[in-house]
Amino acid sequence: MKVVAQLKYLRMSPRKVRAVGNLVRGLDVADAEKQLSFLPKHAASPLRKLLQSATANAEHNFNLKREGLYIRSLIVEGGPVLKRFLPRMGGRASDIKKRTSHIILTLEARNGGEERKPKKRKATLPLSSEHMVEPAGGMPTKIEGTPVLNGQADDSDIKTRKKKFRAPKREEILQKTPRFMKRIFRRKSI
Repeated sequence: MKVVAQLKYLRMSPRKVRAVGNLVRGLDVADAEKQLSFLPKHAASPLRKLLQSATANAEHNFNLKREGLYIRSLIVEGGPVLKRFLPRMGGRASDIKKRTSHIILTLEARNGGEERKPKKRKATLPLSSEHMVEPAGGMPTKIEGTPVLNGQADDSDIKTRKKKFRAPKREEILQKTPRFMKRIFRRKSI
């Protein structure tokens, strides 16, 4: 059973809220609440209130126990941006962007408090002996779909498979490279 709680128009930058959200994603509700109560970031208190609201919804509306809940997903998206300006010298003005955030928190109940089992990987099967032909020497010389003559590959087949190297044109290089590099966030946040 999934329980969803939302917080919209939080007057905080999504980047700063995501930093806190990444710490608690996937934790049990009790562990996440402890983490948020002692975290020295401003975004921790609204996230803690949202977590408490979601657990109250789960207990009251869906009759789920608090002990079996964990944070399945925590999505932080950007909301509308309030645009202001700051007067500068020479009659100029510089922009101030006051960002807002939308947070979507999803809780889910674990099966009786059990840990989730990892998914089993499918085993890949090696080539069977049916696909290989062995000559008297004991070494396989042919795999289905590959022409081999007297232990050596056919030259005409190799030539058709090879692609000639062609230097990329300037337009192709410009399409693959990003126009603007992503800025690195260096400002310290409290």
